[in-house]
Amino acid sequence: MATSLLWFDAFIRILRLSLFVAVAVLAVVCLVDWLVRTRRINPFNPIARGMRSTVDPLMAPVERRIVRAGGLPTSAPWWTLVFAVVGAIVLVTLLDFIRSQMVMIAASSGEGAGSIAALLVRWTFSILRLALIVRVISSWIRVSPYSPWIRWAFRLTEWFMAPLRQVVPTIGVIDITPIVAYFLLGLLQGIFFAVLRIG
Repeated sequence: MATSLLWFDAFIRILRLSLFVAVAVLAVVCLVDWLVRTRRINPFNPIARGMRSTVDPLMAPVERRIVRAGGLPTSAPWWTLVFAVVGAIVLVTLLDFIRSQMVMIAASSGEGAGSIAALLVRWTFSILRLALIVRVISSWIRVSPYSPWIRWAFRLTEWFMAPLRQVVPTIGVIDITPIVAYFLLGLLQGIFFAVLRIG
């Protein structure tokens, strides 16, 4: 397991460096594309023609979404850069999370059944918290709860969110039920850990 972790750490380091370089190059490309779109570079310039023929088709899906949302097509390069940066951060965070889980599995496997049960409880509550966060973010950006990307979060959390919604009052137009649910999950996790330690 230690050898696997060393290889995984080396992979994460190389990936971080590669993503940093890719995002830096993309930032330069987005800057040039923005200069072309805003006519700060002559549209008949070879650079401008090259950007329109190679880069603009790649940014077309982002541009369509921006225009549908009421934005300007000239902001497509910056939104593309934002999506790339967020995607890189999510990927690195996911790999760090996987690494930490590998460490916990290695530690738990040597400590017996109680430790493995505690790890399973921790995973269960982490998935429920993640589902809550996905629900909240999807409500901010107005993604349908029936979307295949979001539906899983509603299925995992609705069983305890529905009864809570009947008890927890709203503050104006703000529904604080997800916040209450998040803290209740932490409390339940603590109770489970206490029971596991007693048992």
